[in-house]
Amino acid sequence: MTDDVLPDLDAGLTHLRSPGPRSTALHRLVVSELTERDGRVFWLDVRNAATTYALYELAPHHRVLDGVRVARAFTAYQHHTLATRLARAVDGRTAMVVAPNCASLYRDDDVPDYEADDLYEATATLLAEVGRTFDVPVLATTDASDAPLPPAVAADARVVECERTSQGLRYAAEDFETTVYVTDGYWQTTIPYWVDLFGVARETERPANVGHSDVDAGLAGWG
Repeated sequence: MTDDVLPDLDAGLTHLRSPGPRSTALHRLVVSELTERDGRVFWLDVRNAATTYALYELAPHHRVLDGVRVARAFTAYQHHTLATRLARAVDGRTAMVVAPNCASLYRDDDVPDYEADDLYEATATLLAEVGRTFDVPVLATTDASDAPLPPAVAADARVVECERTSQGLRYAAEDFETTVYVTDGYWQTTIPYWVDLFGVARETERPANVGHSDVDAGLAGWG
């Protein structure tokens, strides 16, 4: 069932386009991955995305979060410096890297326009290189109010779109779509879920010797 709700994260950079900076879309993906992986998680935090309430609420048990290491940046310069340190700290024991709101600080007034784009591209490139070099998932997020990933980085990133629906969060990627929504006490399926499960029924032609009256008579037998 989990496979129908959340996408798995492959090694390399995944760009999650989140419904908003306060969405739990990121936390759900991280917790899901940590139930399947052992090791340290380096979380490069911006705008207090690493809320312990959301993580503990979603984790099946608190031990899942034992390996999470959070470093918070409050300026673009701090963010870039921490990304550089992170690249040196990642090793074979690393399970994944998380970089929420990765573009946000580079829009602040304390970063001159002539420097912001280059600094942001350098940071995003560094995160992508970490994923490739160490073969670990790197999950970076932006939302509609943020700048997108730099084109050179975005070209090689897997994109996961997330949106709010009346049933819950819907994730969609080139190779994935949420087809089941799980809530307290029940789960809601979608038409694509059943298509994946059973396939599409073939259309059949009505035999030439069967008329409308014959069909009506047959239906009457169900009454």
